[in-house]
Amino acid sequence: MTTINLLPWREEARELERKAFLGKLIASALCGFALVLLWVFLAQNQLDNQNSRNSYLKSNIAEMDKKVAEISQLKNKKQEMLSRMKVIQDLQGNRSEIVKIFDELVRAVPDGTYLGSLELSEATVKVSGYSESNSRISTLMRNLDMSHKYANSNLTRVQHDARMGEQGSVFDLQVEIERPAPAGAEKSLQ
Repeated sequence: MTTINLLPWREEARELERKAFLGKLIASALCGFALVLLWVFLAQNQLDNQNSRNSYLKSNIAEMDKKVAEISQLKNKKQEMLSRMKVIQDLQGNRSEIVKIFDELVRAVPDGTYLGSLELSEATVKVSGYSESNSRISTLMRNLDMSHKYANSNLTRVQHDARMGEQGSVFDLQVEIERPAPAGAEKSLQ
């Protein structure tokens, strides 16, 4: 005998399909959510790694900046020391030069002429003094012009002064110092 199924089988099939669809939908949503979480975790991990690299580089850059500043400071100190050494060497080299300048001045002063004050600058000597006569001042200027250390003597003031006698005078003169050319300058000219 044949049996006829009168139960609503189509509705049950639809219900099963709907449950299967919902199960697949929930599984897909869970997989998608898991993938998003995995992606967020990996992205955060990469971001953390990059931030740690950046902080490492920043700390090393800060260290290098300190070293560069220290090197710059040392270079400045070196330049300062070199300039001081040059000044000292120039003073050492000029020490005998100053003695020669004063020696030439003493040799140029004739009898009857007395020096009251000297002012030495880089290229000139200013002399103030007393003389028994104007001819002795002229002799002083001639002697200075003929010396090896002086040139271009210039009398800036002559004034009669009775303290030095009838022809006595007070005078001021200025004379240029002749410095020898540096050894390197002669070679470059040839």
